[in-house]
Amino acid sequence: MKSLAMAWFAAASLSIVVVPAASAGAQSADASMGTAVVPTETIYPGDIISSGQLEEVEVTNPNLTGDYAKRTREVTGKVSKRTLLPGRTISVSALRQPFAVTRGSNVRLVMSMGTMTITAAGTPLDDGAVGDSIRARNMDSGIIVNGTVLENGTIRVVAK
Repeated sequence: MKSLAMAWFAAASLSIVVVPAASAGAQSADASMGTAVVPTETIYPGDIISSGQLEEVEVTNPNLTGDYAKRTREVTGKVSKRTLLPGRTISVSALRQPFAVTRGSNVRLVMSMGTMTITAAGTPLDDGAVGDSIRARNMDSGIIVNGTVLENGTIRVVAK
């Protein structure tokens, strides 16, 4: 019994010496690892993410790698491409910008050449976020054109 107690005491004193050093190292490692954004509830594909569904947590796993979101502002207002589970990091590749135009809707097509600007009614053949290059059909002529989606939901047609 006495040797068992001494072995426990030796192990306990060893762990007392090791644990604070490991804790100090872990704290400095935690501070340099930063934060990660995790959902507080399940977010489904197609949902627009609000800040109320998110929280920033300290990263404690030194093996965590990848393109996970580190700040809430990186995720807020984006659309989820897949199911996001509570407490799990959010991969940046699992997010997209919301669509500014949707397939089949009515949009304004705009083409500028120098000082001349031509506008026409059109319909997108693809969904598109701001800055995306998509195809659209001119409703008057039936011609399919390529253009870039603008913030106000119009499509700037590029000349061939």
